Amino acid sequence: MSTPNALKKTHAATETVGEIATRLAPTFAKGAAKADAEDHFVAENYKALKEAGLVEAGVPVELGGHGAEVAELADMIRIIAQACGSTGLAFSMHTHQVAIPAWRWRHQKVTVVEPLLKRVAAERIVLLSSGGSDWIAGSGQAEKVDGGYRITGRKVFTSGAEAGDILMTGAILQGETPAKVLHFGVPMKADSVKVEDTWHTLGMRGTGSNDVVIDGLFVPDANVAVTRTSGEWHPLFQIISTIAFPLIYAAYLGVAESARVIAIDLAKRKPANQHTTSLAGRMDTALRAAQIAHRHMIATVEQNAPSAQSVNEIMIGRTLVATNAIETVELALELAGGAGFYRSAGLERRFRDIQGARFHPLQQGPQATYTGSLALGLPIDKVF
Repeated sequence: MSTPNALKKTHAATETVGEIATRLAPTFAKGAAKADAEDHFVAENYKALKEAGLVEAGVPVELGGHGAEVAELADMIRIIAQACGSTGLAFSMHTHQVAIPAWRWRHQKVTVVEPLLKRVAAERIVLLSSGGSDWIAGSGQAEKVDGGYRITGRKVFTSGAEAGDILMTGAILQGETPAKVLHFGVPMKADSVKVEDTWHTLGMRGTGSNDVVIDGLFVPDANVAVTRTSGEWHPLFQIISTIAFPLIYAAYLGVAESARVIAIDLAKRKPANQHTTSLAGRMDTALRAAQIAHRHMIATVEQNAPSAQSVNEIMIGRTLVATNAIETVELALELAGGAGFYRSAGLERRFRDIQGARFHPLQQGPQATYTGSLALGLPIDKVF
């Protein structure tokens, strides 16, 4: 029997991560409607992602992974999301939690991340992100005790919680002025950690983005990776924002691209007229705008210079991708006509899934304030 590492090396030698995703996509597409209809996590797809070696896609080759950079990882996520938006979005959360330490290892020569990256490659552990509930202000409580900290908190929007091994999160240290946020990993199998079934939503129902409740978890001093001031941008969050959002929004781009394919197929079954021709043109124009904006996000990552300015460019791209991806799917539904209203067509699910693009930070209002402040030379350290 082949070992996981042997399987990984075979794939690495013969397929890119995008090609592996393309091979898996038809299976993901078959189960997407069922996961959506039944409100259940895409657990089988995660098993397939593990078996195919994509859990370690972003781990450097030297540490046992595929060594894929952000552009290739984004393409992988986009292809997966074309088949199943929930799988693409949930897996983007693991993928960016791997890509960030991999970037730090490559470009900042940070060696402390090596054990984690090696575990991802060797054991195929799944990392979870609590970014949605742990943005710049942080959440949860950390109480100082002998040898470490006692952690309590509720982490919402934890995509893929059911499949996760380690939750990358933080908590606000009690009794400090100004408030400090500690960052650490939470073992999901700890007795003081549980997943609550709260994810019953408009769209992206298969992501399993349930609440994770932490009740008295002990975190040793040595396991705290970073301490920062709550409510202010920190260089770590400049890295996180620059690298994570092109991967997250690759999922929404994939959803929009798949909606376009469905709509064109349905439209071609009817006689064309000036109205439908115009709708098709407007749809493709909106999609191209989303694609161009996403390419700009990737180009910003590839400068390898996380900063306040790179965050600005990424967040401008995030707004443009979201706005135009949503418009693409709206126009796709209109172009398809009544046929697109049926669940069996797959468009209504994509219409619901694409709405999630509205809610990740920086949302459109804070993004405009951040961008405007930077343009006018005003402080941006507390704009989030």
